[in-house]
Amino acid sequence: MLRELGWDAVHVSEIGLQRAEDLEILEAARQDHRICVTLDHDFHSHLALTRVDRPSVVFLRIQKLDATGQCALIRAVWETCEQALEDGAAISADNRSVRIRRLPLR
Repeated sequence: MLRELGWDAVHVSEIGLQRAEDLEILEAARQDHRICVTLDHDFHSHLALTRVDRPSVVFLRIQKLDATGQCALIRAVWETCEQALEDGAAISADNRSVRIRRLPLR
């Protein structure tokens, strides 16, 4: 769905990281200048512990959202937070709110 919007989105399984640890995924995203989108709150914890300034991570706080709903939420986050994502941010989002924290987390 995200590719249909013109975004260069990849799933971890497409780059051989489907069984990777969270820190490996974050490092791959940092090296490839990507943004992580996840349903796993641990990614923000890793950012706080490592105090890195990249990659940006978007944590979707809605578990039972279909692909269309996820795509809509990601698009809304992007439209609201584009500059923060480019600068380095930990973002949490649901259908009611978006919380932005600049990286590195302290």
